[in-house]
Amino acid sequence: MVTFGGGYAMIPIIETEVTEKHQWMKKEELLDLIAIAQSCPGVFAINISTFIGYKLHKRKGAACAALATALPSFFIILIIAMFFQQFEDNKVVAAIFRGIRPAVVALIAVPTFNLAKSAKINLSNCWIPIVGALAIWALGVSPIIIILVAGLGGYVYGQYVQPTE
Repeated sequence: MVTFGGGYAMIPIIETEVTEKHQWMKKEELLDLIAIAQSCPGVFAINISTFIGYKLHKRKGAACAALATALPSFFIILIIAMFFQQFEDNKVVAAIFRGIRPAVVALIAVPTFNLAKSAKINLSNCWIPIVGALAIWALGVSPIIIILVAGLGGYVYGQYVQPTE
């Protein structure tokens, strides 16, 4: 309810609650859910909470988790929107938002690096997300194409290249 930076900034909180505090699933399962939630259309935080709710209590759990994730933020944003015009030109409020921006970047960066470590992304394979990001940014390749190619590549690697344990 009170995180800045959206769903990605919530990953450490979600991980702590789901894998450590309540032990609803293992970190590896959560990592898989995060990958699925990222590739689905919609709000990341709602996607991930819906998947977790479904795993725990099927349809009712999914609906409850989605609503519990969306409604608090919805009401807070609604209240802020009702009064924002009064503070829009306030220099103190503008300065506060300028200060929050770098913190939000850090809140997103830390779980990204933690997820990369959990997903076993290292110097030998970090070129994959870098090339994907550059292809989207510099060449204008559709993110959907990147997701499909990465998924296909991961499947081929898992089936034919990676040694079985």
